[in-house]
Amino acid sequence: MNVNGYEIKQDANLRGAILRDAVLEGANLRYAVLEDANLRGAILRGANLRGANLRYAVLEGAILRGVVLEGANLRYANLVGADLEGANLRYANLEGADLEGADLEGADLEGADLEGANLTGTILEKKEVPQDNTSLSQKVKELEEENEKLKSTLKSLKALLDT
Repeated sequence: MNVNGYEIKQDANLRGAILRDAVLEGANLRYAVLEDANLRGAILRGANLRGANLRYAVLEGAILRGVVLEGANLRYANLVGADLEGANLRYANLEGADLEGADLEGADLEGADLEGANLTGTILEKKEVPQDNTSLSQKVKELEEENEKLKSTLKSLKALLDT
């Protein structure tokens, strides 16, 4: 990928790089070293950062929708207000990361380490799971039958109290 005249490749060493507001959409940065990098406001939508080292990186306000960060090191990274909707963060290390106000809706966090992470105001809504209408209809029928039994029992109890 060519960014401002520089070729950025998988396994790139970008430690401490200043990539503020950079457009790295769809970039292949697998196993890249971005430790201490400044990616504030960068657009990384759909990028592959599997196994990348983003320790202490600044990703404040970055757009990371659908990005792959599986197994990435994001320890103590600044992800304040970042858009990580639908991101793959499986087994990522987010220990001590600041995710305040980040959007993680639909993100895959399976096995991710969030120990000590700041999740204040973070959006963590689960994906909607389609309901099986047949089982739902069956449950409604069962509840209606239970309701009728309770009505009958109450009627019997009332008759006993009236005598």
